[in-house]
Amino acid sequence: MSAAQLDISVLTWALTVGFVVVLLVADLVVAAARPHRVGFGEAAAWSVFYVAIAAGFGVWFTLRYGTQPGTEYFVGYLVEKSLSVDNLFVFVIIMTTFAVPEEHQHKVLTFGIVLALVMRAIFIALGATLLSLFSFVFLLFGLLLIYTAVQLYRHRDEDPDIEDNVVVKTSRRVLPVTDNYSEGELVTHAGNRRKVTPLFIVLIAIGTIDLLFALDSIPAVFGITAQPYVVFAANAFALLGLRALFFLVQGLLDRLVYLSTGLAIILAFIGVKLILHWAHEDLDQRVPEVPTLLSLAVIAVVLLIVTVASLVKTKRDPTAKAHPGSLRARRARAEEAREHR
Repeated sequence: MSAAQLDISVLTWALTVGFVVVLLVADLVVAAARPHRVGFGEAAAWSVFYVAIAAGFGVWFTLRYGTQPGTEYFVGYLVEKSLSVDNLFVFVIIMTTFAVPEEHQHKVLTFGIVLALVMRAIFIALGATLLSLFSFVFLLFGLLLIYTAVQLYRHRDEDPDIEDNVVVKTSRRVLPVTDNYSEGELVTHAGNRRKVTPLFIVLIAIGTIDLLFALDSIPAVFGITAQPYVVFAANAFALLGLRALFFLVQGLLDRLVYLSTGLAIILAFIGVKLILHWAHEDLDQRVPEVPTLLSLAVIAVVLLIVTVASLVKTKRDPTAKAHPGSLRARRARAEEAREHR
């Protein structure tokens, strides 16, 4: 990780944020103006577009600020992109749980991405402030990622329980909810009463899940770079392509049976990297640090092995099905519920 902070002007920040907002608004307009089922060809075209945008930004950033910051951006983007695939698993579970019609999934995903970006922006600001004030935050982030990796690996064959989400349960209990999606509206009139539609509850579910993912993804990318601008850019461009990626790989997600294992390895690796960086800075300069290029190689190799192994596994065993993994076992929740009765 580069130690010196880059001199990013207010204008550069404003232009970058503005560019991201323009892309999001355009996506929202398309989703609202023409609700439809997104086919493979359209999803592929949008995916190529967003990857090209992210790569183009990375090339400009590298030429403008140097090879080291540029490399950190591309590694951070790869980390966030790989973690975002796990987001897709959860999005699929949410869509299935709430039976979201295909023509409204585009809108749900776009709103979900907006919520994710807002939450990540807040966490980036908090994380950057803490890291600038207290170097031991690197240690805390590292331990958090290792703990997350262990929990994810332990429960790699499970799905998060969306119905058990306390925010979703409270919303359903407090808010009047209609029985149908009312043509994609969030709030509608039913008789003489205003009610929220199931789409409103879906957005609440996605928002709370996004919050949990932000708690992992922000420390992970801070393990690659301490530059807030790079952290924001890597997150923003990785999330912008998430909507298109959802429709592109929707049929392939069930085949990535080892993805949770791979993500657990990546999170643990970055956690160790953060702890070594803290030890190098605060304890002893002789403690080795993990170079950014080595991080890129490790992450790329893990993702490649996981993908190939998953495809081979599902080809040999068509009944094998992937799961996003959970940080807590469903069985443990059930046992706790019985104990409280």
